Amino acid sequence: MKSQENLNLENYWMPFTANKAFKSNPRLLVSSKGMHYQTDDGREILDAIAGLWCTNAGHCHPKIVDAVQRQVAEMDYATAFNMSHPKAFELAERIAAHTPEGLDRIFYGNSGSEAVETAMKVALAYHASKGDAQKTKFIGREKGYHGVNFGGVSVGGITPNRKSFGPLLPGIDHLPHTWDPNHMAFSKGQPEWGGHLADELEKILMLQDPSTVAAVIIEPVVGSGGVIVPPKGYLEKIREICTKHNVLLIFDEVITAFGRLGSCFAANRFEVTPDIITMAKGLTSAMIPMSAVAFDTQIHDQITQHSETPIELFHGYTYSGHPVACAAGLATLDVYEEESLFDRSKELETVFEDALHSLKGSNQVIDIRNIGLMGAIHFGSDGIPATEFAPKVFQYCYDNDVLVRFSADYIVLSPPLIAETSHIEKITDTLKEAISSVS
Repeated sequence: MKSQENLNLENYWMPFTANKAFKSNPRLLVSSKGMHYQTDDGREILDAIAGLWCTNAGHCHPKIVDAVQRQVAEMDYATAFNMSHPKAFELAERIAAHTPEGLDRIFYGNSGSEAVETAMKVALAYHASKGDAQKTKFIGREKGYHGVNFGGVSVGGITPNRKSFGPLLPGIDHLPHTWDPNHMAFSKGQPEWGGHLADELEKILMLQDPSTVAAVIIEPVVGSGGVIVPPKGYLEKIREICTKHNVLLIFDEVITAFGRLGSCFAANRFEVTPDIITMAKGLTSAMIPMSAVAFDTQIHDQITQHSETPIELFHGYTYSGHPVACAAGLATLDVYEEESLFDRSKELETVFEDALHSLKGSNQVIDIRNIGLMGAIHFGSDGIPATEFAPKVFQYCYDNDVLVRFSADYIVLSPPLIAETSHIEKITDTLKEAISSVS
């Protein structure tokens, strides 16, 4: 491996990165294990964000590593069209054992973006199959993140992700987000205030005409947009309105699935069942890229049993159900079950919550939000601009051996489910120092 001094940084165009700033002061990770990364300069960095919300079982878990190595040696690839392999069916069955009752038809992709695209296309195909071809519109939500393909960007609600890419898809509307610091700042878990915001969906549907709307897509807990937790009663009301108007409800659980909230899915945690669930990240604990979408059986059956062509759905990917990804997924589910990591996440939630909220009153902190092992610290601009404050906090933490994530004016945290109390203490102690050091 080349040393940093001899490494050519010019050819790689990095995603979602300030490339010029990074390449003037690169941060390079060279290995990982458990809760930590190792840097090229020999430091051990505590990972407070599970890679990117995804290494739920920790880094390089030996059981998942072994499963991947054995599968690569046995069969590297099986064609995905008109052929398959046993592990694709085994993994689908295992996933379906965790999804809410009725959502037991599984379609594979390779990323959260592809999972969202799949969910949207199938929603359209479902309505068309029923003779409702006019139902082509989608409703997303402000601050929502649904990946970077055109469908996901169109229903997404983060402005910088949208503004450079033209008009995007037509027929898209957005619910307002549910964060209001005047009524819910420093809430622990689900805020008491805000359930009434779900009524905005009824207004949008009346404006758009519900007979033209295919689906509503939301993150049960907004992730990249700042860990915005649904107010009590909000998701229940959204479900009720969608059912009333024959509109499909899609939960984007790319972040929240596989233990992030102490249950396999946020749908289980909140006891609200959508029609479609997207998942990725924790599905393989990020060992191999993979995503999946769980569909209500009625959606699957409507399309497959009423198709006018032998191929019922003209959609899929070269790497759908890739053998190595399936092996990783099966091993990851084994780890979650054998090590009771969903229960562990639930048990750590209060520890994590108390630690985060101990930062209340710190320099420029205007809100702290949390649920499960997800948290955000939001900064105001009563001092330097919050958008400058957050990256300074990130850099201080990194320089002091803790990896957090900043975006706009907040820091987000999502430690692996294997975290110990001592790790959470180190994360919050370092954050406390970082926040107090910025001026």
